[in-house]
Amino acid sequence: MSHPHFEVFLAQAIDEERHKEDGLSPDELYGLYTSWCLLNREEAQAPEALWEALKAHRIKPGHNHVGMKGPAAANYIIASAPDLV
Repeated sequence: MSHPHFEVFLAQAIDEERHKEDGLSPDELYGLYTSWCLLNREEAQAPEALWEALKAHRIKPGHNHVGMKGPAAANYIIASAPDLV
């Protein structure tokens, strides 16, 4: 079952406008999603639920050309590489 917050996550955190040569990996997609959930006080769903929601938007977790955007992207990047700050 798809959760309605996936639609909001996609709108706020996934950049489909500028196609990237190398898109986000499954780990990056799920990390971005969990960062978004943390910031929005949403309960994160299992990766499989996210993959189903992405498939509905023709985004493949392992092969895509999307990027990240918004506050969740900043949170994910800082959490992933704290030595850059």
